[in-house]
Amino acid sequence: MEKKNKIFSGGGTSVLIVEDDEFLRKVISHKLASEGFKVFEAIDAQIALQLIKKERPHLILLDLILPGIDGFGFLEMIKKDPNLGDIPVIVLSNLGQKEDQDRAMAAGAVDYLIKANFTPAEIVQKVRDAVRKNYL
Repeated sequence: MEKKNKIFSGGGTSVLIVEDDEFLRKVISHKLASEGFKVFEAIDAQIALQLIKKERPHLILLDLILPGIDGFGFLEMIKKDPNLGDIPVIVLSNLGQKEDQDRAMAAGAVDYLIKANFTPAEIVQKVRDAVRKNYL
């Protein structure tokens, strides 16, 4: 039970942020770290894939507009991988169209957040909620 409580409070929980906007990535990274999360950062899908295989984060925060392989392709790739498919992914994007949201959720995202609608503190809470739901 102690391990679960530690994960839910942030301590011991690792999050990979896949975001090419350096400012936003750093803001979210700092907020998560200040709440006790272990944070990894990637600017594109290729770096993210290397980090996932090495670090196996508890959760991935994923932008959809990325250089190279876009977030949709990356999401579909990891969800098809039997070793990675169980990692929860929260999409964090500026794409607000219902079609984009539906596509991400159908590909396996556990939540879809439109960047402009959420503060860093609210994003941290969404991460906590997703980790709690996935690891209970």
